[in-house]
Amino acid sequence: MTDEFAIVDPDDVEDERFQTCETTVRKLTAPLDATELRANQVLVDPGEVTTPHTHEGQEELFVAMTAGEIEIEGDLHAVPAGGVVRVGPDVVRNLCNRTGESTHVWLALGAPPVGSVEDFGAYVVPDEED
Repeated sequence: MTDEFAIVDPDDVEDERFQTCETTVRKLTAPLDATELRANQVLVDPGEVTTPHTHEGQEELFVAMTAGEIEIEGDLHAVPAGGVVRVGPDVVRNLCNRTGESTHVWLALGAPPVGSVEDFGAYVVPDEED
C-alpha cells in the first residue's frame, strides 16, 4: 500500500473492546497506515457509556456518523448525524447511548499523535470525586 493514501472499510477491521469498558472499538490507525494522527471507530450500543477520560497533550475530534450523545465535563450533549465535536486535551469526555435505541457510531480522531497505536494516546481516567 502506498503511504500517500489509504481506504479502509471499518467493517473489515476486527472488533475490540476499550481497555476500561465494554464498548466496541475498531482501531483504524494501523490499517490506514496513519502516522500523524490516531483514528478509531467507536460503536456505542444502547445503554452503554464509555469511561470518562482525557488524553494528555492531545485534543480529540469526534465525528458522529449517526446521531449520538457525548458527555463533556459532566454535561450531556446531543450531536446530530454528521456533527463534529472538538475536545481539548484536559477536558473530561465520554460517549454515551442513553437512548435505548440503535447503536451510535463515531469516528474518534486524535492529533498530535502521542502514545502508540495500541493505547491511542496517554489515556487518563480522572480520580472519582467523593
